[in-house]
Amino acid sequence: MAEAGRRTTSRRDLSRRDRFEEISPDVGVLDEAAFDEALAEDPDATLALLADMTGATDEALRTLARRLAGRVLVDLARIGPERRRGVGRLRRLPLSRAEGDVDLDASLDAVALARAGGPLDADGVRVGAWSRPDTAVCLLVDRSGSMAGDRLAAAGVAAAAVLFRAPLDCSVVAFAEDAVVLKAQDEVRTADEVVGDLLRLRGFGVTDLAQALRVAARQLDRSRAGRRITLLMSDCRATTGGDPLDDAAALTELAVLAPDGDTDDARALAQAVGAVWTPLAGPTSVPDALARALHG
Repeated sequence: MAEAGRRTTSRRDLSRRDRFEEISPDVGVLDEAAFDEALAEDPDATLALLADMTGATDEALRTLARRLAGRVLVDLARIGPERRRGVGRLRRLPLSRAEGDVDLDASLDAVALARAGGPLDADGVRVGAWSRPDTAVCLLVDRSGSMAGDRLAAAGVAAAAVLFRAPLDCSVVAFAEDAVVLKAQDEVRTADEVVGDLLRLRGFGVTDLAQALRVAARQLDRSRAGRRITLLMSDCRATTGGDPLDDAAALTELAVLAPDGDTDDARALAQAVGAVWTPLAGPTSVPDALARALHG
């Protein structure tokens, strides 16, 4: 994380981007009104610029951009079809099958029999127990090479969207030559925290796709959900490590989200293992793409 976050972008380089000087007219300044106007006119380009500003050499601007980007990307992740989040639900289960608080109303007959001197019927005593979500998700974010701009913004939206849809049973892993677990499968972290960590990353190193897929498998092995899906955000060009096909095929379910205009390797990998794949046109396309991958 520390190494990946050290690279910064100078104000001179940022000034080559459309609308930058309107959004940041001076050192350490971020005009949110100008940002909102640019966002309304060209949301994907503006989000890409904001993502690059989160790595600005100008420390004050970098801080302001990260704060704004975290809020905007998390809000964008809420857009799209409303889905059941998979946060678990309270069920009434027999005492013999679960631990929890006894539901007296649902257990009256068994309790009355026991009080009258009869045997305690463990199947007749009902307890309230929270069931695990039925879908577990691991999001793999490719941070090798050119992870900046629109790809960085899209990764932030995807991470927040996954946290909203399966907050108790999801993981987020950023990978290049190594893999960094930003949120473990059974770890409790907020969308704001995970997106904040992602925004500190910049493109770095070669791509060990096989290792990333193995990390996803290990994370999902920690879940008891009936459905376990790996969401892979990558162009799927493996430049180091072994052939990723065997590791991809070993996953229970894989969906590939590839940057639009750079989908050949992603499509080939998905077709080879029977996975779903879809192109991402930009950060604003992420919620619908995730909905298609997760829910068909």
